[in-house]
Amino acid sequence: MSLLARPSVAAVAARTMQRLTRLADRRSGGRGSAAASHARFPEYPRTVSELTVPTSIGPARATVYRPAVEGTPPVHVNFHGGGYVVALTEIDDPLCRFLAVEAGVAVVNVDYAVAPQHPFPAPPRQAYEIVRWLAEHGAEHGWDGARLTVGGQSAGGGLAAAVARQALEEGGPSIALQVLHYPPLDLATNAREKHSAAAKPVLRPWMADVFDTSYVPDPASRTDRLVSPAHSSDTADLKGIAPTVVITAELDLLKAEGARYADRLRTAGALLEYLDVPGVDHGYDGSDGQRARETYDLIARHIREAMAGA
Repeated sequence: MSLLARPSVAAVAARTMQRLTRLADRRSGGRGSAAASHARFPEYPRTVSELTVPTSIGPARATVYRPAVEGTPPVHVNFHGGGYVVALTEIDDPLCRFLAVEAGVAVVNVDYAVAPQHPFPAPPRQAYEIVRWLAEHGAEHGWDGARLTVGGQSAGGGLAAAVARQALEEGGPSIALQVLHYPPLDLATNAREKHSAAAKPVLRPWMADVFDTSYVPDPASRTDRLVSPAHSSDTADLKGIAPTVVITAELDLLKAEGARYADRLRTAGALLEYLDVPGVDHGYDGSDGQRARETYDLIARHIREAMAGA
């Protein structure tokens, strides 16, 4: 076993990552990742308000991106990436601004509870409670909670999948679409058994040791359906789950599990589209503006189509 796969060591490493991220943002004096994210796609305005959502895990802060549309818009709930450990909410600012304009939806970008402070099952449970609250309280905040979609990138995609699964099992809320963008969907399989076509992939096994162990310290729990729906241990019938768009990156260590889950959704009649973006690795949209725009266009189109039928 890797030293980083020991829960106590992984927790220390995860907290160190969190501190270094906060320190980098402070030292940048506003020129860090948040500022860089705000500068991308300048043609899409940042019209936002802050919101706090009550949950059993604790209050969750969220940023609401408002579209310039007449009437009451639908709502899209976005969950950021960061290995379930780092709160990288602002890194999705370009995506949220893009979707607010191009899909004509209110986008709620959620700052959810992260590990090791809040290990599994807290994050997916909180994520589900957030979506349920947003569906129930839309009239108070300016969106139509009955017309709702969810999505996320990386770990956020894993949470979006877990939200859709809980909505299926608990009878709602109604989710018109789930968008899973290069998501981790099989934490039960050791990262050293996963393969990438890249010589030096973005995600490395040591990162998985930190992220996966911090998030789900007990290896036996990593087969849980809310953690690893692409693992062979999850055989439940997914008929009736929210319609889904799955997007993977060709060189990503997580590609195979995304493709497996897409196949499973196809069998359940829930797959709208599976896209494998060629020649790119995990998190490609953070540096490749053209590829990001193409993928975000596809996501916006699917949200518009889902809302047209809602």
